[in-house]
Amino acid sequence: MNVQWYPGHMTKAKRQMQEDIKLIDIIIELVDARVPLSSRNPDIDELGRNKARLILLNKADLADESQNEAWKSYFQKKGFFVVQVDSRKGSGMKIIQNTIQEACREKIERDQKRGIKNRPIRAMVVGIPNVGKSTFINTFAGKACAKTGNKPGVTKGKQWIRLNKGVELLDTPGILWPKFQDQEVGLRLAMIGSIKDEILNLEELSLKLIDYLKERYAGALKSRYGAEEEETAVTVLEQIARARGCLKKGEELDFTKASRILFDDFRGGKLGRVSLEWAALEGAQDEDH
Repeated sequence: MNVQWYPGHMTKAKRQMQEDIKLIDIIIELVDARVPLSSRNPDIDELGRNKARLILLNKADLADESQNEAWKSYFQKKGFFVVQVDSRKGSGMKIIQNTIQEACREKIERDQKRGIKNRPIRAMVVGIPNVGKSTFINTFAGKACAKTGNKPGVTKGKQWIRLNKGVELLDTPGILWPKFQDQEVGLRLAMIGSIKDEILNLEELSLKLIDYLKERYAGALKSRYGAEEEETAVTVLEQIARARGCLKKGEELDFTKASRILFDDFRGGKLGRVSLEWAALEGAQDEDH
């Protein structure tokens, strides 16, 4: 299963970001807490060299708590400021303002020495599609000032948003990198919904998710669907289809519908808090690259 998705407007967005980066003091990068490495665009590190960096582990409420802590520690060791957030419910938002000030302390002190006072910190919000940027901005700003949608690619234009006297945000469209070197990255992004379902083989993807859950989160499928987890992934998908009444004409099982139900449940946290990347394993691999 080969996953690639790079619409034309993303090339333009990257060029625009290269221009805009000169205007900003800090990059606020949202990643999906369930896949913190896979949901990072390596281009951002290149673009944001010499800028203050804040990583928001968004959707932290959907990820494994122990993994959230492990990933926070992992990124802090690399020199990033890190905050766990749930943009939809607003948890973690209160400490972001102070963290931005802390991350930009040197810049603020430089400004003061030059006699520049009260200039707002300019922040660029970045992240791959569907990682929750617009929802974060709306929650952080306290008003609906950025378009939101649960489909990748809703934000296409550039907009400055004045949050308060202290911070201005530059929202940017989500950009993926042109080619996934590691297909596992593409699969994980497909699982969390950062790649359009319409271009995926959902049934094949669901079998991979089932195998993963059986290995790492034993009991999740049994608890939700009454599935016998010692069976093969195909048999488990059949059991999910039966449990949820996914039938075509003539009592034939509808595996596509069952796969959609599985992904809706996984993405909505109904299978429990699940991380698709583990810091202990992925972090070690990342160190090797």
